[in-house]
Amino acid sequence: MKYIDYLKGEHTAHMAMFNALEPIFASISNVGIAMQQCIKNGGKILIMGNGGSAADAQHIAAEIVGRFKKERKGMAAIALTTDTSILTSVGNDFGYDYIFARQIEALCRPEDLVIGITTSGNSANVVRAMEAAKAIGATTVGLTGDMGGKLTAICDHNLVMPSSVTARIQEAHIFVGHSLCEILESD
Repeated sequence: MKYIDYLKGEHTAHMAMFNALEPIFASISNVGIAMQQCIKNGGKILIMGNGGSAADAQHIAAEIVGRFKKERKGMAAIALTTDTSILTSVGNDFGYDYIFARQIEALCRPEDLVIGITTSGNSANVVRAMEAAKAIGATTVGLTGDMGGKLTAICDHNLVMPSSVTARIQEAHIFVGHSLCEILESD
């Protein structure tokens, strides 16, 4: 019974965050449609982030390649967070800020869609990668929080969670990720 009040407070904050998402539903829908078009046009979805956002990138990529709810053929998605040899070699040779940008240079094509996940919108390695994707001509999506950070000036689509609390932003990110997977499968 010691943590009941704490849990009530967290639940209230969580629900307030989810209630505040309704204004971005149209933007989420537009990103889902862009993902459908990417796959229809033979593109792939490249996803990245750091820490918890790296885990979210891997989770979303797994849902796209495997399945979310619907039995279907696999769709092309890559989490740029998973190859430790690339991450450590690029980090060592070029610097940590380039671990995703170098992969974008090597793997991204104009028909692709790139999702950068960062709660602040300011993670230097995600920002550099999104700049690289933009230069290639890929569709870019920022999945952020607070005010959206530097990614808002770079990305074609910005899904900004209306909170400055990392835990709340991350909870909303996985809801958005699942929603995008559902939209992607619905076509």
